[in-house]
Amino acid sequence: MAEDGRRGWDEDERGPGAPHLGFVLMESLVDKLKMLNCDQELLEKHNMKPLSRHYFVSSPYLAANPGEQFYVFTIMAAWLINLAGRSFGRPQEDDEPAAIVANVLAELRALGAKVDFPPSKLKSGSGEHVCLVLNTLAEHALKRRGFSFQRPNYPTETNEEESVTDDHAELSLNDADRVAQEDDEDEDNLVDLETLTLQSTLKEAAAASKPDDILRSTVDVAEWNLEVERVLPLLKVTIRADNKDWRAHVDQMHQHQNGIKTSLREAKGYLDKLEEDISRTLEKVSSREKYVNKQLEGVIGEHRAVQAKLSEVRERYQHASGGVAQRTRLLAELSEELEKVKQEMEERGSSMSDGATVVKIKQSAGKLKQEIVRMDVRAGVVAHMLLHAKLKRKSSISLRMHAAV
Repeated sequence: MAEDGRRGWDEDERGPGAPHLGFVLMESLVDKLKMLNCDQELLEKHNMKPLSRHYFVSSPYLAANPGEQFYVFTIMAAWLINLAGRSFGRPQEDDEPAAIVANVLAELRALGAKVDFPPSKLKSGSGEHVCLVLNTLAEHALKRRGFSFQRPNYPTETNEEESVTDDHAELSLNDADRVAQEDDEDEDNLVDLETLTLQSTLKEAAAASKPDDILRSTVDVAEWNLEVERVLPLLKVTIRADNKDWRAHVDQMHQHQNGIKTSLREAKGYLDKLEEDISRTLEKVSSREKYVNKQLEGVIGEHRAVQAKLSEVRERYQHASGGVAQRTRLLAELSEELEKVKQEMEERGSSMSDGATVVKIKQSAGKLKQEIVRMDVRAGVVAHMLLHAKLKRKSSISLRMHAAV
């Protein structure tokens, strides 16, 4: 809808009391929810605390968890829509807020209510528009249950000042008469100036406030007492205890302190008795131990002698076991040497009985002969080259000699 066409939501048209309209709507909503029994039918089933009278007015009431306020709004809106005769599923915490708000506004339009504000006004879960939506749904739910608001009937006012004055005068007169009668009975022959002065003062006060005709009460005393007993509980002021109040904590601390002191006195008596029992038991045990030690001195001496012999035998055994261990180690070394000798003998015997070595020797001898032949050929070639060089040198010398001649 156009922003300019909204009904009654512009600050200029609503007047100076517009900021307080949310509080008025929330007060009306709380009264309607009480008539719909919201605490037992909705809040207790979802493990929610009772709503305060300004819960949906602004968001700072749940600043620690703003999403919880929107969740409470959606749960309550779904519950009111179902009470109004429409079928609406319970919203979940992971649902999209925009989709939930759109569904709530659609159900509100289906009930015939006029919606002239954007859905974004409801996403915070608080504010004037939230109170308006819940208030409208609560009105439809009450209308479906057949409930309608009626004009209040005010009682007629009575003039109580005159009756209070008359009662006071009558009581004063009766008190004066009663005092005078008691004084007459107690002191028949004595004249008390203070009593006479008091009587005269009360009589003058009663005469000054006494009307022309003395009013007599026609109310039965028994009925009056019954009425007082019936009304007396209604006149008591009950103050709800606040768990965050420091006085409650102090009273609770005093109660716990008194309980601790009482329990400490009881426990101290039990502990003292237990200490006495333990002390007696320890004395009995020590005396019994001394008696047993005295009776078993001979056996203890024999036991000590046997322990000494056992220690000597253990020393000899350890010494003998040390020699056995040394000989065992020497035997192990000799066994290793014997194994090595056996392995060498086996290798030599296998090499002597095996012909592979002879074949290897023959192959080596053939290779040596071939190398000797090659060496001889190379030596003959070298000797031939040397002889050729010598002959060439001699021929050159002889040629130079002939040339010189």
